[in-house]
Amino acid sequence: MMKSKVYFSRTITPEKVLELYKLIDKPLSGNVGIKVHSGETGNQNFLRPDFWEPLINYVNGTVVECNTAYEGSRNTSEKHWETMKSHGWCEHFKVDIMDEEGPDMVLPIPNGKQIKENYVGKHLSNYDSLLVLSHFKGHPMGGYGGALKQLSIGVASSYGKAYIHGVGKPENLWTADHDSFLESMADAASSVVEYFKGNAVYINVMKNMSVDCDCCAVAEDPCMKDIGILISLDPIAIDQACLDLVYAAKDDPGQAHLLERIESRNGVLTIEASAKLGFGSREYELIEVE
Repeated sequence: MMKSKVYFSRTITPEKVLELYKLIDKPLSGNVGIKVHSGETGNQNFLRPDFWEPLINYVNGTVVECNTAYEGSRNTSEKHWETMKSHGWCEHFKVDIMDEEGPDMVLPIPNGKQIKENYVGKHLSNYDSLLVLSHFKGHPMGGYGGALKQLSIGVASSYGKAYIHGVGKPENLWTADHDSFLESMADAASSVVEYFKGNAVYINVMKNMSVDCDCCAVAEDPCMKDIGILISLDPIAIDQACLDLVYAAKDDPGQAHLLERIESRNGVLTIEASAKLGFGSREYELIEVE
């Protein structure tokens, strides 16, 4: 089996994001959904619209998001639209909150270890291909956030998020077995990959790396130095490459703090479970671009 290609640049600029996208030479056809993290109100670390603007304008797609399953500024469509507007997304791009109206679209997961169906925003059916833009950083529950989290929790509807967190029982949103939750994320991600049948590109940006997610209204400041931009057609390989780059940054004084977050939550399990499901590989070739 050939190793997946992951392109990597230490230069972090909007122009470099677009350059790497052109380099991977994977045209996204039809109506393109562009999955971003809109950023919880109060969060200082999420990647702003102007960072992504050259790429999104080039692709000419629609920025897509789904509502959250917890209290905050994005758990209803009304509040989420206000947040999208205040953060500048609506000013720059076409925006779609995919679960603004129901019923949810249900994706089957016949080989899922923990869950057998995935509830995603109804409007996902409007898109022929997917561009997944991820801010790689820590996460209070998942250990880290990257492409696999965007595919699973990110694309899931508000109900679907609770369903994944609760391992098929939304009422157990905050009490389900932790490792089973991580495996549920892998299950959910597999269904989205299967739905788009290869018509997807993944970009992870290792910048503003806090131990906390962009979903945290009160988040720690970044603890590690910025590392770079990665792009791949394989969501498992790109997340594995990001973890490997964190482990390789031995001279970074903030490395231990981020690794404690990742390891204490067993974050690598989501990658391991995803690889077992077979929709990507942990084996990759890292191709560095100046």
